[in-house]
Amino acid sequence: MPPSARQAVADPLLPGDAALRAAAEGWRRALAQERRMAANTVEAYERDLRQFLTHLDARSGPPTIARLIALKPRDLRAFMAARRAEDISGRSLMRMLAGLRSFARHLEREGHGSVAALGAVRQPKVERRLPRPLPVSAAVAMTLPETRADESREPWVLARDAAVIALLYGSGLRISEALGLTARDAPVPGRDAVRVTGKGGKVRDVPVLPAVAQAVADYLALCPHPLDPQGPLFVGVKGGPLSPRIVQYAVASLRGALGLPDSATPHALRHSFATHLLARQGELRAIQELLGHASLSTTQLYTKVDAARLMSAFEAAHPRAGRLAGTTNP
Repeated sequence: MPPSARQAVADPLLPGDAALRAAAEGWRRALAQERRMAANTVEAYERDLRQFLTHLDARSGPPTIARLIALKPRDLRAFMAARRAEDISGRSLMRMLAGLRSFARHLEREGHGSVAALGAVRQPKVERRLPRPLPVSAAVAMTLPETRADESREPWVLARDAAVIALLYGSGLRISEALGLTARDAPVPGRDAVRVTGKGGKVRDVPVLPAVAQAVADYLALCPHPLDPQGPLFVGVKGGPLSPRIVQYAVASLRGALGLPDSATPHALRHSFATHLLARQGELRAIQELLGHASLSTTQLYTKVDAARLMSAFEAAHPRAGRLAGTTNP
C-alpha cells in the first residue's frame, strides 16, 4: 500500500492531494519512530496540521505542497487570528507553530523547498504559568488509601491508586512514567531506585522512598490478577493496563474528600515533589535530574514558586511586613 493510501486510511479528514498526504504520513512516522516523540505530542502536531490545512482549504481550495511553499506571512497570521477568535491560548498557538515548522522542515529535507513564511511569523507571547503545589499535609494525605476508605471500591483498587499517587508525589513521576513501569521493575522494599522512561524515550533512575516502596508492595499483596513480569505493574479491574483516566478520577475523588481546589491534579503532585524538595534545600540541578527536565530553565520555575510561598508567609506573619511594603514613618 503506498504511503498516500496509508495516510488516507489513518486520517481521512486531512485535506490535500496525494503528495501532501504522503508527506504528512512520512512526517508522522519520522516524529514517532526516528525522533521518538511522545504519542500525545505527535497527535497534537497532527491535529494542528489538519486544522491549518482545513483553514487553507476553506479559503482557497485543496492545499498542495507547492501552495505551502508559496505561503505568505499573512496566510499564517490569518490562521492564527482565526484560532485566537476561537479562544485558543497563546501556549496552544505556540505549539501549533512548532508543529507547522516541524512539518516544513520535513518538506525541506525531502527536497520540496523552504516554507519561508514560517520564519517571518513571530512566536505568540506566552506568560509562563507557575505550578501550584499542594501543602505537604494534603500531598501526603492523597497517597494514603484510607483517605478514600469510605468509597465502595475494592481494597486492592484503593491500594493500587495509592501506590500510583505515591510515585507521583514521592518520586516526582509523570503519570505516563508510573504507568509505564513493568511488574519486574516494581519499586518494592529493598530497592532504593526505579528506572523510568520519560519524554522522548529518555531513561533516568529515580530514588524511591521506603514509604513509596511499601505502598507498591501493599498493592502487589492485594492485587488479584497475576502480573506478567514483562507487562504493566499497574492494572485495571479486568487485568489490562491501567488507564491514565482512572488515575485522574482517583485524584479528583481525593480532591473532593480533602476539600482541595481543582488545581490539585496528578501533575500538581509532581510539582509538589519538586517544590517541597526545594523548600528543604534541595539542589536545583539534582531536582532537574530527578524530574527528567531537558532544560534547567524549566526546573527554575520552582524557585519562583518557593519565593512566592515564602513572601506570602512573610507578609502574613511578620509584624512589620505591612509597613515594609509601603512607606514607613520616620
